Amino acid sequence: MTDPTTLLEGRAFLEGPRWHDGALWVSDMHAGEVLRVTLDGGVEVVARVDGDPSGLGWLPDGTLLVVSMRDRRLLRLETDGRLRVAADCSIVAPYEINDLVVDRFGHAFISQFGFDFHGGAPYAAAPLLRVDPDGSVHETADRLKMANGLVVTAAGDTLVVAESTGKDLVAFDLAPDGTLTNRRLWADLADYPDGICIDAEDGIWIASPVGDRFVRVREGGEVTDIVNVPGHHAIACALGGDDGRTLFLCTSSTHGQPDRSRAERGARVEVVTVGVARYPSRRRRSDLRRRAQHAWYAPTGARPDRG
Repeated sequence: MTDPTTLLEGRAFLEGPRWHDGALWVSDMHAGEVLRVTLDGGVEVVARVDGDPSGLGWLPDGTLLVVSMRDRRLLRLETDGRLRVAADCSIVAPYEINDLVVDRFGHAFISQFGFDFHGGAPYAAAPLLRVDPDGSVHETADRLKMANGLVVTAAGDTLVVAESTGKDLVAFDLAPDGTLTNRRLWADLADYPDGICIDAEDGIWIASPVGDRFVRVREGGEVTDIVNVPGHHAIACALGGDDGRTLFLCTSSTHGQPDRSRAERGARVEVVTVGVARYPSRRRRSDLRRRAQHAWYAPTGARPDRG
């Protein structure tokens, strides 16, 4: 494996990278921008989010969803380029929400801090959230230890969550209706995980912001590959590129302190070629047709479901 090269630099703090439709999409959290980055380094600002954008995902019909962290809302990008509220998570999330993954039926799973991270509060466990296609918000898995990155396996039947303060990956069976069962340890980790991504063999790359490295692990915890990024903190990662074997590495000179990140502009995207490609998207129009009765909308006064 060759050393990483720089694709993009001079950003504030990059999070939530996803490969979609021939480009890397990534949130510059502390600049309040969602970016589309091409393989030649071209950058387009797709959306501006005042509440700190983070996790990104797409519905089966191709609609972009964006997590707005501070105001704890899930936003959707309309065809006219405007952001609309898809769901308000603030009733069940007292502090910032974070990363996002969308399953093939359009259920959006969102991680949350569960405590005042930037205020220095002690760590507290918190539930994982799920937003259904009707806009309802559910607490779907309890007492996660600062849930962070999320992925769905290639078969589409397992959700894996990185617990940052738990130093592990936990897995759940994922049903077509979005229900999570059979919680189990997927892997113990030597590093505190931040963002994660998954490949076609269900190997999971984790970003280690303390270890300044990206590590690929198999279920059970076997480490197969390591990419070191000395001098920068490893924040998040995504697989993509023309052949699916480009690993995009979001790195930063800070650990995410907002003012310092904006002042230093030390965040960048680095790239390296890896041995196992990402798996192709499983979303199909047939999935959309099966769920056509569930229209995503901006609920007004809807009460989130805690069941």
